[in-house]
Amino acid sequence: MKPYQAIPIQDCGEPLIPLPRGGCSYVTPHPYVKLGAPYGDKSPYYLRQAVYERLIAAQQLLRQRRSHWSVQIFDAYRPIAVQQFMVNHAYHQLLIERGMDERFLSNEEKQELLTEVYQFWALPSDDAKTPPPHSTGAALDVSLVDENDTEIDMGSPIDELSLRSYPDYFMPNSQHRLPTDQTPTEVCDRFHKNRELLRNVMTEAGFQQHPNEWWHFSYGDQLWAWLTRERTDDIEAIARYGGVL
Repeated sequence: MKPYQAIPIQDCGEPLIPLPRGGCSYVTPHPYVKLGAPYGDKSPYYLRQAVYERLIAAQQLLRQRRSHWSVQIFDAYRPIAVQQFMVNHAYHQLLIERGMDERFLSNEEKQELLTEVYQFWALPSDDAKTPPPHSTGAALDVSLVDENDTEIDMGSPIDELSLRSYPDYFMPNSQHRLPTDQTPTEVCDRFHKNRELLRNVMTEAGFQQHPNEWWHFSYGDQLWAWLTRERTDDIEAIARYGGVL
């Protein structure tokens, strides 16, 4: 159980809405759909109404700083079945990357791999008290694109299971920087400024950023409430969005 899952939920009943085309950029075709993730009659491009409104506010803030850039939506709503599918996928990708065969792993080795996965992927819990953030319709994964819809380089791709995913990885003297990382200082500075720009427009619009993922932002879910309590004087913040089937 992660700390934010102890935050109480009082769902406000706000609807989950399909995101209209226009206003933001979308990753298409959607990468999880391409993998065969079971969305059923939903799609990745759903959010709660107020979350979408804050996303549009973030887009407007971005345009004040970069007049031709856009927020690009990589992922938003995930049914529990999709969360489980992607956790399994991430686990098996680690096996492939490390040349490991699951049949010959000890229980301890399997648990170590799953621990790595759960640093970045929420447990696909169907308990109403502990829904995965994306299953509430209150969380989304985003990046930035320029006027040609070309993604701005953030230094690592979305969903990468590595320390490079931490928002401050490319910050000078970052505690997360790998000693073996030889990325030139000027390149690190560019990546960090791009991440800062994304974080600033999203947080100014009311979102909170996931501590381990430069791309993940949420408004109104348990993680948002927990981070709000940690980062502000609002020690009574609670979640207004629970899981959506």
